[in-house]
Amino acid sequence: MAGALIVTAELGGEDQSWLDRLRRAHFPPERNQLSAHLTMFHALPPSAEPELRHRLSQASKTPRPSARIAGLMNLGGAVAFRIVSDPLDSIRDELAAGLAGMLSAQDSGGWRPHVTIQNKVQEKQSKALMSALEATFSPRPLVITSLGLHEYLGGPWRRLAVFPFRGA
Repeated sequence: MAGALIVTAELGGEDQSWLDRLRRAHFPPERNQLSAHLTMFHALPPSAEPELRHRLSQASKTPRPSARIAGLMNLGGAVAFRIVSDPLDSIRDELAAGLAGMLSAQDSGGWRPHVTIQNKVQEKQSKALMSALEATFSPRPLVITSLGLHEYLGGPWRRLAVFPFRGA
């Protein structure tokens, strides 16, 4: 829904560049309107923006959450990296509790943190990419620098604000 608000965990520069390269290489170009991203909430009402800014500002007053890319996910015509981060899970849980009543069905149905690098392709193509990535995959750390607030514009997003975490 155009105008909906999106909350992301913002990625560190090296990780962002690496994931963007993979996304450019494997995402259908006509559908690749965004940089690689880790979405925490997909569709919050625009009227929640002042409250979200406050909640994200409060949530970012902690050290950066540790995170890692733990594996691959086959999302049926899509391939993503599975992200594991207990601290980020806790931040999301607290935000979700505070935003109760505003969450979409997708956002209230549980969270499976991931960064998608291929989407909306034939299953044969996604299986081939999964096999290729699995052959060389090893878990690795993922740097989370901040929380981001975005507006959905019917495809692309507009960044509204970034809330950096404090410290390492």
